[in-house]
Amino acid sequence: MNALVVCPECGHEWVPAESGAQGGDVAGERSEMGVPPAEGWGRVVKDAVGNALQDGDAVVVVKALKVKGSPSGIKAGTKVRGIRLVDGVDGHDIDCRIDGFGAMQLKSSVVKKA
Repeated sequence: MNALVVCPECGHEWVPAESGAQGGDVAGERSEMGVPPAEGWGRVVKDAVGNALQDGDAVVVVKALKVKGSPSGIKAGTKVRGIRLVDGVDGHDIDCRIDGFGAMQLKSSVVKKA
């Protein structure tokens, strides 16, 4: 819109030269407005105790999880290696492979960094 840039998600308007001249943190502005950061803006995924997770980390499941189609589920204390952070559905933001179960997605709130 003319000299303004408009965010299609929240409607926030700003002048592109202002954010660069002030050294503004666009991702920080979006999080203050209650809008999650977009791809490439340094999205931070935290585990159950507040540690930041990265691709390739090893995590430990902190709570027993029921798995549809499995009689036993995933026990608390199960170690998962080589996670991948994704934008999943319903808060499932970790893509991983668990021995004995295969590929699945987990919520970051049920794991802690190993």
